[in-house]
Amino acid sequence: MQPLASAREDFKVNPELAQPIADFFSAEEQRDTDAMSRCFTEDAIVQDEGRSIQGHAAIREWQLETKKKYQHTIEPLASAEKDGTAVVTARVTGNFPGSPVDLQFIFTVEAGKIRSLEIK
Repeated sequence: MQPLASAREDFKVNPELAQPIADFFSAEEQRDTDAMSRCFTEDAIVQDEGRSIQGHAAIREWQLETKKKYQHTIEPLASAEKDGTAVVTARVTGNFPGSPVDLQFIFTVEAGKIRSLEIK
């Protein structure tokens, strides 16, 4: 895994994957749910907390709900490529038991957009 300076700079994954993933973390940091949802394909799937969320509208709602519920921030720490996916380890700090926690964000990118995201 490679260390990351921030979500917007020195994001060291495959160049084909870097832009939509860097854009995702930048939108998260800016709390811009519209920009964040645009990082995904129209029928993208997010898996988080045992739920599957699919499509732009549902992903945007998921983002709004989680920001309101947890008031969290996400700091990317490291990244690696594995089996055609980008695995980003990030520190999530917020209003939840055990905060902060390091989680893996597992991205699959297709045609310059995030096709799937699993958070675990």
